[in-house]
Amino acid sequence: MLHNGILKQSLKSTWRKQGCRVFSRSANKTANFAGLIENELKQVSPGIRELLSSRCEELSKCSRYYTIAQGKQMRPSLVLLMSKATSLCSGIDQSIVGSSFLEDDAPDHVPIGQVLPSQLRLAQITEMIHTASLLHDDVIDHASSRRGHPSSNTAFGNRKSVLTGNFILGRASTAMARLRNPKVTELFATVVADLVRGEFLQLKNTADTNSLELQPFHFDYYIEKTYLKTASLISKSCQSAAILGQCSPTVIEAAANYGRYVGTAFQLMDDVLDYTSKDETLGKAANADLNLGLATAPVLFAWKQYPELGSMVINRFNCPSDVKKARELVESTDGIEATVKWAKEYILKAHDALQCIPDSPSRQALHAVAEKVVSRNY
Repeated sequence: MLHNGILKQSLKSTWRKQGCRVFSRSANKTANFAGLIENELKQVSPGIRELLSSRCEELSKCSRYYTIAQGKQMRPSLVLLMSKATSLCSGIDQSIVGSSFLEDDAPDHVPIGQVLPSQLRLAQITEMIHTASLLHDDVIDHASSRRGHPSSNTAFGNRKSVLTGNFILGRASTAMARLRNPKVTELFATVVADLVRGEFLQLKNTADTNSLELQPFHFDYYIEKTYLKTASLISKSCQSAAILGQCSPTVIEAAANYGRYVGTAFQLMDDVLDYTSKDETLGKAANADLNLGLATAPVLFAWKQYPELGSMVINRFNCPSDVKKARELVESTDGIEATVKWAKEYILKAHDALQCIPDSPSRQALHAVAEKVVSRNY
């Protein structure tokens, strides 16, 4: 089990030996990695709004609501960066003898890679599916705010929010079909199924509701749910970017693994921020997980020290005093720190997954995004 130990030291040494630092010699050129995809990223939200146009004015208004107050746009950013990074896996810009031998001859030449039109559309589709999931999640969770504004279900009601989420998924499916790539279409079909499966797993906190003692399978259950609800979309969108770029099976697998590890770490840090950040910082209600009856990673780690959390977890904190008591127990342990450590272990694996991709500003940016996942406060 990953949570019971530290990743082998060889993982760190492999990353460092092969030059996979977040900022290498050319870091001064890529510190603002968003600049690498600035032009493409500017086209994501306008493209989505165009895809969501409808003769029904109310439907257009509802479907575009979450595109007005943009989120972090991490998912389309990863698709675009992965597209650029993997475009360099073969071609005239890849050195045969190693870049260190060529620095004196061409010190300023840095390959930047390209984003195909299909990959830009993939970035838009990825964000559309994420947006649809937010609409449905906010209804399920009775959310009142999203991105610092009233949530869709608050602004338009539950019925319109559900229908709007379905509409966005429909338009995303149409756009996906027009890419005319059966592999990518199949991958994204499984993403939608994964989102639903993840919601079903979240209906309870453990596979065994009779077990009041913490067991390894409780962490397994949590990680499976995390993959389905969060990491699946990130992993399969990165994988699809490599597929559309006609990369080798090795690179395609690496892209998928990178997305999986970053996505898992992202959710782990979301669990942490639910305890450590305020509403105005998150753009949504903090302390929401316990109120929803969810046992996230900090609770599971705290359960090791306080067995009395077991009954609360199984019963989804349904007693009036459970939420307050559980939070106090979590904050009195190293549950939050252990969760951050676990997230950092996944980020190390994400760095290692990029080894088969040539060094470039885009790959350095992928490393930087991974590091940002565990250092963010929102």
